[in-house]
Amino acid sequence: MSPVITRQLHETFRALAFPAYRVFATGQLTGTLGFWLQTTAINWLVLQLTGDSGTALGLSLALQFGPYLLFSLQGGKIADAFDKRVTLLLCSVGNTLVATALAAVVLSGAAEIWMVYLAVFAFGCVSVVEGPARQAFYSELVEGDALPNAIALGSAIFNTSRIAGPAIAGLLIAGTSTGIVLAVNAALFLGPALACAILLRRRLSNPVVRAAGTSGGIREALRFVAARPDLLGVLVVALFVSGFAFNFPVTLSMLAKTEFDTGADTFGLLLTSLAIGALVGALVSGRRRGRPGVYTVLASGLALGVCTAAVGFGPNLASAMVLLVPTGFAMVYFAQAANQRVQMGVRGDFRGRVLSLYLLVFLGSTAVFAPVVGWVCEVAGAQAGLWLGGGVSAVAVGFAYAAKHLRLRRQLAAVPNKAMP
Repeated sequence: MSPVITRQLHETFRALAFPAYRVFATGQLTGTLGFWLQTTAINWLVLQLTGDSGTALGLSLALQFGPYLLFSLQGGKIADAFDKRVTLLLCSVGNTLVATALAAVVLSGAAEIWMVYLAVFAFGCVSVVEGPARQAFYSELVEGDALPNAIALGSAIFNTSRIAGPAIAGLLIAGTSTGIVLAVNAALFLGPALACAILLRRRLSNPVVRAAGTSGGIREALRFVAARPDLLGVLVVALFVSGFAFNFPVTLSMLAKTEFDTGADTFGLLLTSLAIGALVGALVSGRRRGRPGVYTVLASGLALGVCTAAVGFGPNLASAMVLLVPTGFAMVYFAQAANQRVQMGVRGDFRGRVLSLYLLVFLGSTAVFAPVVGWVCEVAGAQAGLWLGGGVSAVAVGFAYAAKHLRLRRQLAAVPNKAMP
């Protein structure tokens, strides 16, 4: 192997040089595979129980991400206050218990829609704590210069599972049942728990030490973010881009079932096409070393908006699958740029709380806007839902770009003119 290729591979996977990160990544691989099996099965189950209701599907997403609106900041406080290995271990066990209960109900034939709603809300409550703890934990597993790569590889693992998970789930649903898929998912959730149990006996590369004079409270973190325009800008853009464009479980399941008149296996293929582009986007963003600039966030958000709208114009299944590849790339590149800009802009002892605020915006917006997108899909068709998501994203980026330049002009105007010599 040539030295150039060796160097490129090292840049792409340098976080794997840390033993603790390798253990954690292995557990995440099984856990995220289970997540995508679960996501595909639950979305299909909701459509089966409600007669293809896009509104019901949007409501299920709202209930899954709604806890971020209610408890996200408390989740971040927990992430900063306790050993993240213990927190993540307990979260994995909680997910396993909920998944087991849902699988048992579905396999028994007694499943009703309210039971599914209750389960996804429970998953959301666990995720409120697990999300900021997992994101902040990357900084403890690797040294500082490898943090962007660690975050990006975590996304690559997530999207590798996104490629395999929906396709496997679609085939299992077609060949067996949603209950079988949910049972397999419950077993896979034990992987992250085992990894965290192993890490309790390992030394971390960069453990967090809280600075003197910090309270660890939520108000302290809010004041910190309020004084940082670079963080506030990311949060505002993420609110609209994530809220309207990141509703692919709704739009693509409706596209498969109502526009293309196909089954769960086709829905899985659409998600897999999206995930192929997402995996490439994660690996490309993993080569980044420094903190991404604001224009990187805006450009990738605009690309996501354009590509999402383009999928809505795809006349058939084949064209939609092709268009979803660049859409997946833009989706993850935007998400990674926003995530890295937030993570690399805060101290370690604030990271969990600030990330919980970021996840409140990034995922909590789904709870607000997913029912709207689902309703549009039900009334005007899945393609209209994709056009709405892409259009709102592009407009949000345009406003952010204009606001950025207006702020720069005001700053320049405030600088006194110096007399010419």
